[in-house]
Amino acid sequence: MALFTTGEAVAVELPIARIPTRAAAFLLDLIVQVVIGLALLLLLIALLAWLDADSAWQDAAMLVSLVSALIGYPVLFETFTRGRSAGKMAMGLRVVRVDGGPIDFRHAVTRGLSGIVDFWMLGTGLIAVVVSMCSPQGRRIGDALAGTVVVHDRSRLPYAALAAPPPWLTGWARQLDLSGLSDELALSIRRYLLRWRTLTPEVQDRLGRALVITTCARLGVAPLNGYPPLHILGAVLSERQRRALPPPPAMLPQSPTDVFLATARLSA
Repeated sequence: MALFTTGEAVAVELPIARIPTRAAAFLLDLIVQVVIGLALLLLLIALLAWLDADSAWQDAAMLVSLVSALIGYPVLFETFTRGRSAGKMAMGLRVVRVDGGPIDFRHAVTRGLSGIVDFWMLGTGLIAVVVSMCSPQGRRIGDALAGTVVVHDRSRLPYAALAAPPPWLTGWARQLDLSGLSDELALSIRRYLLRWRTLTPEVQDRLGRALVITTCARLGVAPLNGYPPLHILGAVLSERQRRALPPPPAMLPQSPTDVFLATARLSA
């Protein structure tokens, strides 16, 4: 499992695909690529023979077939299926961004072109295997350049902790301009809320006040008086998540402190 942090500062653990599973998916894709390449080559050769083309056109047909099979197939497949190829579908794998989001054409092209280095430079895929073994998330060169990672998409995802606002600060939080709240600061706030129970009262107050001062400075508002840092930070983070995520299932917290630790299941 690896921890992914989304743009909403929600940390989600996803099961990383390792070398054996990815190798099996690669072999299945290779079979498909060989079939596509041969079929396209035979079609082009037949067309050129009918047109009575010279040998230069036949060489061009072989190059087109090779590029289409080795690069065109994975790029188009992963683009239109949002990170899956025939082999990955069979093995239950998917390519996602490092923040857990779906990939697009740019990511697929980078991975497809880098596959020449990963798999075909030495003709054995040794480069991809060595680089993946050295990466904590099992990423090959193409993944590192594209900012992607391959995960299992058939595994059940765990619960991710989401913040819920105190009712008395909901109106204040909804009036905030959160464009100045960076992902790094939002993640620091989330970690503080999750660790709040384990901190000593002194650390709760000192760390919380420092985060409140930094957060309010970024948002361009004055810190609220009369409210503990736990309430202020919980209101800010929950509003940020509310604007970016679908509404979570209704939950009834049991105490004012539990309100910030309510959980909801994220869709895969």
